[in-house]
Amino acid sequence: MKSTEVSIVNLSTYTSPKVTEIRNKDWVAYGDDNDYFQYLIDRYNGSATNNAIINGISEMIFGKGLDATDSNRKPDEYAQMVSLFHKDCVRKLAYDLKLMGQCAMQIIYSKDRNTIAQVEHFPIETLRAEKANEDGDIEAYYYFSDWKKIKPNDKPERIPAFGYSNAPIEILYVKPYRAGFYYYSPVDYQGGLQYAELEEEISNYHLNNILNGLAPSMLINFNNGTPNEEERELIERRIYQKFSGSSNAGKFILAFNDDPAQQATIDPIQLSDAHNQYQFLSDESMRKIMVSHRVVSPMLLGIKDNSGLGNNADELKTASILMDNTVIRPFQTLLIDAFEKVLSYNDISLNLYFKTLQPLEFTDLEGTMVDEETREEETGVKMSVNESKEKMCTHLSSDKDFNDKEIFEKLKELGEEEDLDEWEIVDERPVDYDQEEALDKMIGLVSAGSPDADAKSSQDRALFKVRYQYAPIRNSDNSREFCRLMEDVNLIYRKEDIIQMNSEPVNAGFGPDGAATYNIWFYKGGSYCHHFWKRKTYMRKRNSQGQFLPNEGLENDKNISVNEARAQGFTPTQNNPKVAMRPVDMPNGASRKNR
Repeated sequence: MKSTEVSIVNLSTYTSPKVTEIRNKDWVAYGDDNDYFQYLIDRYNGSATNNAIINGISEMIFGKGLDATDSNRKPDEYAQMVSLFHKDCVRKLAYDLKLMGQCAMQIIYSKDRNTIAQVEHFPIETLRAEKANEDGDIEAYYYFSDWKKIKPNDKPERIPAFGYSNAPIEILYVKPYRAGFYYYSPVDYQGGLQYAELEEEISNYHLNNILNGLAPSMLINFNNGTPNEEERELIERRIYQKFSGSSNAGKFILAFNDDPAQQATIDPIQLSDAHNQYQFLSDESMRKIMVSHRVVSPMLLGIKDNSGLGNNADELKTASILMDNTVIRPFQTLLIDAFEKVLSYNDISLNLYFKTLQPLEFTDLEGTMVDEETREEETGVKMSVNESKEKMCTHLSSDKDFNDKEIFEKLKELGEEEDLDEWEIVDERPVDYDQEEALDKMIGLVSAGSPDADAKSSQDRALFKVRYQYAPIRNSDNSREFCRLMEDVNLIYRKEDIIQMNSEPVNAGFGPDGAATYNIWFYKGGSYCHHFWKRKTYMRKRNSQGQFLPNEGLENDKNISVNEARAQGFTPTQNNPKVAMRPVDMPNGASRKNR
């Protein structure tokens, strides 16, 4: 009885890209053939779903371009930023970062190398990392136009990495952290690449099937005996190389035989329910590709499917906000961090953000109206100077329309200089307002003083006085105007002086619902402010005879401790937590950059 020989052909397996340090090369290969970037480009070009998602997300990352919340306050620095990062360059960087998982900038220095004169996009597929030095740093990258065609005698051009040379041109390589990878970063949709290739093969199969008249695939039987194992492998290999793959769908084989008795028979294989099988593979590929890209709703990218999310305006708005925060912002943050490195070299400090592509009705503006810069950065919606002024003016009464100069003078008028020649600080701590009343009772003065900087405070007693200081003093460019003015004035205030501020529009527009005045004692510079009131308790210094006299030029020959102050009848107490607490740390607050 003759036996039937059956051979199984193993299909290719899909693995993550290999990163290889080649022994006799200075650069590090990426992928089996050192051509993994081209593999990503092929999957982008071949898969309709993958193509649409990458295009859509890269456009969302770029939005309407790069901007800065403090552009109006720093017009010169803003102009330099715009000239360095022109829109075409930033758009290409966003595209590469999404498609390739990384991007690169060509940094061009001025002749004296004191500044960066120009920044250009550099095609990431043309670069390969240099082997790391002993400290684990990548000091350079190698350029070659087509790494697939590189020959043993070709010498790629070495370009130093940013900050590792004195060369006129360097490469700033931008990539996110990926566990297990050092030289390169796999794309964020790595798990969906095989489905992108599957979708590509399905489309190729159907196209070739149509081009060949919808002829079915064939099973070839050789009826002239069983050849030996070597001959079987040879026949199998040649047929597989010539006729396998989706591009050969519907092909036929022409057989030549010595006589009709030994001719090969060709039996068509008809797949049952084939259209449903291909439909399932196509739908499954689309779903898995979208999952790998973390697409919250395909409607956001112009892809219509039958999923529930995105079928009404509310769901689409929720999906848009969620995708912007979980998918788009991380890419934007990575780019902004790289841009800030370049700007800092030129001594430029700007609060950068990307203007959003989201429809205005999808953007929540209500919760951020109290702070125009915060609102602008959070929403990505640029407010014009006139619009900003108009909104601010609606919160000011006509008789209390202060400008910065007037506010500065008012803050100086209310405060006083710290006199450390006559007074010694015996206690310094954040204010806790809850026990202010206990402090008043302890020193025997419960009446409120008048808002006169020359008068004593109701909290003063004999040898002691209590004052408050706006803290911390950090001189941040990101601080609000009121906070910057308070830092610039840098005075100490009586409690009465601060209460007086509550009735003056010294920080108009930052109160509840944009009110011109609010409780500055509690809320300092407004919602999300990072400042607090610091209480400073002073005791008069002694002269050389140990007498407490308010004379000038006294020698401080004896330090006064808090215990001694207590012995003199003064016990520092704590107050309401709201006074010591930064508004950003209060309930319903949010952690943000320093304001």
